[in-house]
Amino acid sequence: MPGTAPQQQPSPSPTGPVVRAAAGALRGSREGGVAVFRGIPYAEPPVGALRFAAPRAVRGWEGTRDAVAYGPPPPQAGVFGMDALAEASAGHGWLTVNVWTPDPAPGAGLPVMVWIQGGAYVIGMSGLPEYDGARLAREGCVVLVTFNYRVGIEGFARVEGAPDNRGLLDQVTALEWVRDNIRAFGGDPDRVTVFGQSAGGGSIAALLAIGHGGGLFHGAVAQSVPGTFFTPELAAEVATACASELGLRPTTGDLAAVDPVLLAAAGDALTAKLGHWVGRWGRPAYRTIPFAPVVDGAVLPATPWQALSAGAARDVPLVVGHTRAEQRLFTVVEGLLGEVTQEQASTALDVLAPGPDGARRYRDAFPAASPEELYELVNSDWLFRMPSLHLARAQTEGGGRAHLYELTWPAPGMNGIFDACHGLDVPLVFGNLSHGQPAALLGETPSPAAEHLSAHLREAWTAFAAHGDPGWPAYDTTRQLTRIFDERPTVGPYPEEAARLLWQDHDFAALAPTDR
Repeated sequence: MPGTAPQQQPSPSPTGPVVRAAAGALRGSREGGVAVFRGIPYAEPPVGALRFAAPRAVRGWEGTRDAVAYGPPPPQAGVFGMDALAEASAGHGWLTVNVWTPDPAPGAGLPVMVWIQGGAYVIGMSGLPEYDGARLAREGCVVLVTFNYRVGIEGFARVEGAPDNRGLLDQVTALEWVRDNIRAFGGDPDRVTVFGQSAGGGSIAALLAIGHGGGLFHGAVAQSVPGTFFTPELAAEVATACASELGLRPTTGDLAAVDPVLLAAAGDALTAKLGHWVGRWGRPAYRTIPFAPVVDGAVLPATPWQALSAGAARDVPLVVGHTRAEQRLFTVVEGLLGEVTQEQASTALDVLAPGPDGARRYRDAFPAASPEELYELVNSDWLFRMPSLHLARAQTEGGGRAHLYELTWPAPGMNGIFDACHGLDVPLVFGNLSHGQPAALLGETPSPAAEHLSAHLREAWTAFAAHGDPGWPAYDTTRQLTRIFDERPTVGPYPEEAARLLWQDHDFAALAPTDR
C-alpha cells in the first residue's frame, strides 16, 4: 500500500563522507548514525537510443558527485498515486542505487543486503520512506542497498525488437554494480544477500532461476512470492492490447518515441479493462495483473519452481515465506471487507482453485468458512501463499537449503481490519514503523509488540545475511518446520495444512492465454 511521497533529502555538505566508486568519487551525508549515498547511477538512462534496450553500464564522471538525493523513479502505473510521484520527479536517470553503511571504509568487510521492492511489476520506487535503510544498517551492522528498476511497459511488456524482462536485466545490472563497488562502501562482495517482497520476491525467484545467484548474491530472502509468470504468447497479447490503446503496435519502432508517462497511462487504460479479458487471459486478468516476468527461454529459461527443482539454486541458501492473510490488504483497499457475496466467492473459487473440482474441494476443506473467508483464502493461496510454499519445496527437491516462515501477527492499525496482510512484513523488516505505509497498518504510535516482533525479524534477516542461518531449522517435506512470526515467535509444522493439501499437486507453470 505504498504511495507516500519520497523523503526530503539533505543538502550537499562539503564535510559529507566521500567514497571512490568505479565510475568516480561520491559525496554522501551522515544520517541516523550511518553514512548514506543516494541516487548513484548504475546504468545509463534507458531513453532515446537506449529505450527498451538492455541496461548499459554507466559512464564515469570527473570530480566528486553529490549523492544526497534519490534518483527519479521510473514511469509507472497510477495505483496509489505512484504515477504522480514519478511524474513529479523530473529526469530520466531512473536506474540508480542508494547505500546506507555503518562504516564506509574499504576494509570493513560488512555483510551486504540488497532490497528489491515490490509493486506488482507495475509500480515501485526506492525513495519511499518505508525503504529507508538507516535502522536496518545501523542495528544489523550491514551495508544496505536499494535501487530502482523499470516496471510496467518499460520493464516487462513484450516489445518486438527489445529483450524481454528488461526489469530483471536492470536488477542483474544493479547487482553487478554491487559486486564491483560495494567494497568501497565497507561491504563484502562475497557476502551479498538479496531480499524483496511481492514482485520483489518474485524477482528474486526469477534471479535464482536465471542462475545469477552463484556470482552476484550468496543468499536470498523471498517474501510473499507471487505465482505469476507469463508465457511469451500471453505477454505478446497483453502488449498488443496496451499498444492498441495508443493506436500503435508493440514494437520498438512504434513505442520508442512515445512519452513514457503516456505509455504508462496506456497500461493503466488496459488495466481498467482487464475484467473483460478473463475469458481469454484467465487468472491474471481476474486478479488485474497485466505484467509479470516472461518465461522467454532467453533471459528466463524456466519458471522458478521448475528451475529450482532442477537444482538451479542449490548453492544459494533461501529464506521464503508469506503472511497469513495476504489477500486482506486488497479486500480492504477494494472496499470489499464485509461485502463479499456468495457469488463473488464462487467466482473466485471457480477461477483460482486448483484442479477441475477445486471449488468443491475448497468448500469441503473449510466447511465453516463464510463467503468472505473462502474468497480471501483462495486469493491468498493462488497468488502468494502456495507459490511461496512451493518455492521452498522446489529448492529442497533441487538439493538446496530453504527456511520457511509465516507471519501470523495481526496488524493493529485501524482496529485490526488488516490482520496479517500482504505488505505487513516490510515495515517490520526495515524497522520503519511510524512513517509512510506502516502508519495505516501499525497505528500512529507503534506498540511494544510491533517493536518486539520487528526486532525478531530484523535479527533473523541480518543473521542470515551475515552467517547464512536465520535461526530456525531448514525446511523439509517431512517435518515441514516453519518459523511462525507472531507476538511470541515459535517453530512448528506449516500452519496452513488444509491449503497445502489442496495445492500439493498443482504446477505453477507459466500462464498462457485461456489458462485457467
